[in-house]
Amino acid sequence: MAKQEKELTVEERLKSLYDLQKTLSEVDRIKTERGELPLEVQDLEDEIEGLQTKIGNFNDEIEQLSTVINNQKSSIERSENLIAKYEKDQDNVRNNREYDYLTKEIEFQQLSVQSAQKKIDEASHKIDAINEKIQIAKGHLADNEQALVEKKGELDTIIAETKQEEEKQREKAKKLENKINNADPRLLSAFKRIRKNARNGLGVVYVQRNACGGCFNRIPAQRQMEIKMRKKIIVCEYCGRILIDPAIAGVSEAEALNS
Repeated sequence: MAKQEKELTVEERLKSLYDLQKTLSEVDRIKTERGELPLEVQDLEDEIEGLQTKIGNFNDEIEQLSTVINNQKSSIERSENLIAKYEKDQDNVRNNREYDYLTKEIEFQQLSVQSAQKKIDEASHKIDAINEKIQIAKGHLADNEQALVEKKGELDTIIAETKQEEEKQREKAKKLENKINNADPRLLSAFKRIRKNARNGLGVVYVQRNACGGCFNRIPAQRQMEIKMRKKIIVCEYCGRILIDPAIAGVSEAEALNS
């Protein structure tokens, strides 16, 4: 038959909870050392992706405009062939009516050539403008790619320097969480919720100068006595943090009064 795990006293739960708090605070400190670098790297990656998409869209526009130019060139060629044909036909007309008809057809095709050439010029100007935008975007892209290489290098260096310590602290935190969870799952859930909502990430604090070590609101003397007795879990009525006796945190009463 499996040996039943020893039930943790309230004092042991509070001590384990404080140890978990210290361990997670150390993980937070390590993450803080990385500063804004992870966010800066993500921002650069997003900007690079955006620039690449923009350049791709520009190239699509150029391709569409090039198709317009090619189509208009084909139209000019057809019109010029018809003009040549009509001019040749004018040499063999039988009356003025046929001659006038061919003249109108020639004028129409000449207008078609002019219209097509105008569209070619407009598309060409647009392509030139887009190419300028592409060059600017490529310049920004190159700058961002270089910055990303540098920022990633800085981040990789910091991660390499702190990875082992972070893994060690995370493993320690995992063991403590399992220990607390086995004894009191609701306490662990409450701690995680409090810590998540706390500005400084502190879910457990000890009494300092007769006040909560988290929000610094004064704690009544009777409440402080109950905290020292370690018979039940007590939370700050102002900020909701779990309160512990300084001794559990390894702090003397004198230090707690002067901290």
